[in-house]
Amino acid sequence: MADSKNVLTPEELEALSSGIEDGSIESDTGINPDIEAIKHDLTNEDSSIGMNLTAVNLINERFIRYLKSGILDVLRASAKVTAEGVAVMKYEEYISGLQAPIALNTVKLTPLTGKSLVVIDPSIIFTALDNFFGGPGKSMGDLVPTRPFTPTEVSINKIMLDLLFGSLNQAWAPVLNIKCEVGDLSNNPSAVKIVQKEDSVVVSRFVIDFTSKSNGIIDVVYPYSALKNIRELLESRVQASSETNSSKLSWTADLMGATMDAEVEIKVTLGQLKTSFKDFENLAEGDILFFKKPDHATASAAGMPLFLGDLGTMDSHMAIQFVKPSES
Repeated sequence: MADSKNVLTPEELEALSSGIEDGSIESDTGINPDIEAIKHDLTNEDSSIGMNLTAVNLINERFIRYLKSGILDVLRASAKVTAEGVAVMKYEEYISGLQAPIALNTVKLTPLTGKSLVVIDPSIIFTALDNFFGGPGKSMGDLVPTRPFTPTEVSINKIMLDLLFGSLNQAWAPVLNIKCEVGDLSNNPSAVKIVQKEDSVVVSRFVIDFTSKSNGIIDVVYPYSALKNIRELLESRVQASSETNSSKLSWTADLMGATMDAEVEIKVTLGQLKTSFKDFENLAEGDILFFKKPDHATASAAGMPLFLGDLGTMDSHMAIQFVKPSES
């Protein structure tokens, strides 16, 4: 060694390097030499933790109710709308799963930061177009990926966006008053960029199933950072919703108790017969009507037959013993 500081001389360094190259000196003899290091970027947030997405699911449930009503009002067609749940993924992973042509609408949801995305399956646009002009709501088959939307299809896309925006406004209202602004429309997924490809997005996917058996998907895509910025607000709304549900259960129990105490008039019918109005008008006091007695009397409440039973007496009172529920 050159000195007490254990610094190698140039000659020793050269000899060490030569020995490693020709194999006379073993290398990679440390602990776990076969383990590869995994790159970890501290600036890239872990999207799998750190935010409760329950509030987004609650928003989506309200969104479904308003969207179904909007489709019925505007298109005069009923549709089944279901949510596939909320997914968090990299933007590159999401956008690579889309196939052109598809309606990709860049939107601004103020006060959420950044740009969001509303993706509408072309089958929905074509079904809505057919419904709008009085057709049965048929969809189209396979489309050429480079096929642009016609001006009429663009107009239908705008109508669908108005429906979606109205539904989003009402669905978000208990949490945040949002304002929806339309941006660009594209049919090419690779041409749309709302965040960096390695950034995370929150995807809410809805399946729209029209009665004509045609269906498609609508995605509402939020930047993960936009929802994370209002994380505390979302969590507080989840807690408030939980408290509301508890209050609702208590109110339901009180209502049930009050309902069970309500008085109901029961009418027992021994039998019935049919006659003409003329014969009925000619009836006089003392006339006898003949009819076939049924096997059981019918007990009704509020005009609704409930039970069949046998008539009798108990403690000097007329009584009916229920035999079975009424079938009518």
